[in-house]
Amino acid sequence: MGTPPGNGDRTAEWKIIANDQGNRTTPSYVAFTESERLVGDAAKNQVAMNPQNTVFDAKRLIGRKFSDEVVQSDNETLALPGGESKAFYPEEISSMVLSKMKETAEAYLGHPVSNAVSITVPACFSDSQRQATKDAGAIAGLNVLRIINVPTAAAIAYGLDRPGGGERNVLIFDLGGGTFDVSILTIDDGIFEVKATAGDTHLGGEDFDNRLVSHFVQEFQRKHRKDLSQNKRALRRLRTACERANRTLSSSTQANLEIDCLYEGVDFYTIITRARFEELYSDLFRGTLEPVEKALRDARMDKGQIHDVVLVDGSTRIPKVQKLLQDFFRGKQLNRSINPDEAAAYGAAVQAAVLMGDRSEKVQDLLLLDVAPLSLGLETAGGVEVTFDVDANGILNVSATDKSTGKANRITITNDKGRLSKEEVERMVQEAERHKAEDEATRDRVAAKNSLEAYGFHLKSTVQEEGLPDKIQEEDRSKVLHKCQEVPSWLEGNQLAEKEE
Repeated sequence: MGTPPGNGDRTAEWKIIANDQGNRTTPSYVAFTESERLVGDAAKNQVAMNPQNTVFDAKRLIGRKFSDEVVQSDNETLALPGGESKAFYPEEISSMVLSKMKETAEAYLGHPVSNAVSITVPACFSDSQRQATKDAGAIAGLNVLRIINVPTAAAIAYGLDRPGGGERNVLIFDLGGGTFDVSILTIDDGIFEVKATAGDTHLGGEDFDNRLVSHFVQEFQRKHRKDLSQNKRALRRLRTACERANRTLSSSTQANLEIDCLYEGVDFYTIITRARFEELYSDLFRGTLEPVEKALRDARMDKGQIHDVVLVDGSTRIPKVQKLLQDFFRGKQLNRSINPDEAAAYGAAVQAAVLMGDRSEKVQDLLLLDVAPLSLGLETAGGVEVTFDVDANGILNVSATDKSTGKANRITITNDKGRLSKEEVERMVQEAERHKAEDEATRDRVAAKNSLEAYGFHLKSTVQEEGLPDKIQEEDRSKVLHKCQEVPSWLEGNQLAEKEE
């Protein structure tokens, strides 16, 4: 999400803002516990203990119909504490993550943020997925001014510091946690023209983790004659170990998995080599080259015309993916000049600065020309010639003129079917405000709890180490110490006590 400070009267700056954990990226996790809602790192860190009430990767579902095979395979209803069940729209989950980003920006800037100038989405997102992303922003209390494709934003980050040098054809290879995009751009003197884009909105690191989890579930059953596939907590612990193994195998030739008491008291210790890892994923890895070939065909280029191949997002660190891509481009060295995890956010912020009127030399001549991710076409009868016009947000306008009569007509194509209604969005905005108030009340309650506990420990330490004035009798000293010891016990038994208590 790009939200640079500044306005049309001054030069804006853009930088990656660290979250409250000091991290420059935030996982898209949302979790519900008995006492609070968690977003980002806090949600991901507790997922092994609370898998039933933790949601991640809502991006895979957003803007899709409920009947979609992808939605059906990923669909789950949260079993909230107290036995209550609640179904959330993907837009609501995404809005919670965006709210977290909004709070991070506000804490850094020191003032409220109401506009999200640029929110990045996979290039192959459909119109409904883009509109649903804007709805998520609205629910989070943000006015989303522009949706920008991730590889396009990454290309801006790549090309911004390369002025001059003539025209360059750049292929952006973006393999993330949940989606995969390939875009080909021509960059020349501040003009970024997207020639073609292709990809898969349901391919990424999550699929690699899923396959490794399945592999180890089968190994566990083979070794110990126990099926852990229906135990959500065991699966989550195994998945976390698989995520670590995937990262390890990007730099090492083998990874160890050591999970104590994984299922029914059985410890699970095993090793996976990089060769075995690559064999498990061979079809998925090879499949990433198909969108590359399609993008080249659509751009009417051959591989020899590509000057740079730029890697974006975390899954591009996998050595086998890099080797396949390098071999495809006849040994060309892959470009690693930008941080793959931060490139899209940086580029979005630059685009945001342009839209906000930044006049600095670096961006004043920047012009972005993007493409529609899906093919457009129709069949006409008679003497009609038809024109398609797609605006910066991907909204399609179609105009037709009858040559024989000169009569013309124009229509803006909208797709509201399956989208949230204005009333539903408004209801979710109000719910988001309620959640925000509840989160603030929870933070105040936890702060009061911590303050009381700290005061009790401090007082106990003071009495024990320094003693009390002579005029205070030993009996009173014992009462003070007893009270200090009561505090942790009371807090332990009253976890949900209000701030005032």
